[in-house]
This record gives sequence, C-alpha cells and structure tokens, in this order.
Amino acid sequence: MSWTFLSNHAHVLVCLSRDPGQRVRDLAMAVGLTERAVVRILGELAAEGYVEITREGRRNRYRIVAGRRLRHPVEAGVPVEALLALISAHDGPSMV
Repeated sequence: MSWTFLSNHAHVLVCLSRDPGQRVRDLAMAVGLTERAVVRILGELAAEGYVEITREGRRNRYRIVAGRRLRHPVEAGVPVEALLALISAHDGPSMV
C-alpha cells in the first residue's frame, strides 16, 4: 500500500472513537505504526485540543473533542465528529 486517503492522525482518532480505552500498543498495531509514533501523534492531538487524555489507574483514557474543527483549508470548518460519523457509517448501505 503506497498511500491512503486519511492521515495517521485521522486513523488514530478513528480507533479512539471506537474504543477510547485502547492502549498505545493496540493503537499502534491497528494503525500500523510504532508505539513511539502513536505517542507522538497522541501528544500532537492533545496539544492542539483534539484529544483529552486522563489517567485511570495504570491506563490512559482518551476523549475526542468532537467539536474541534479540521485544520486543512479544504475541510476547514468541518467538525471532527462529522468525519468520525462518516467513517463509522461504513457498515451501512453501500453508496455505490
């Protein structure tokens, strides 16, 4: 696979929307990145206000800030929740 439609940041958000209690190791395996890369992405998402990280015992829990707007000028103004809703609707009827 040489390219994908979504960035690694979007892939991490999609995985977190499905299970906010995932471990970094699980996220890394799902997205196909190293744990270090996922930690960096989570840090970037948290620093920009897209994800809130809270500690629960020995694990982290992640909350996506759904109202945050996407950053690229092409989709500027679209809330993260709209992207996640679109992707989570993949189990619905085919559009083709």
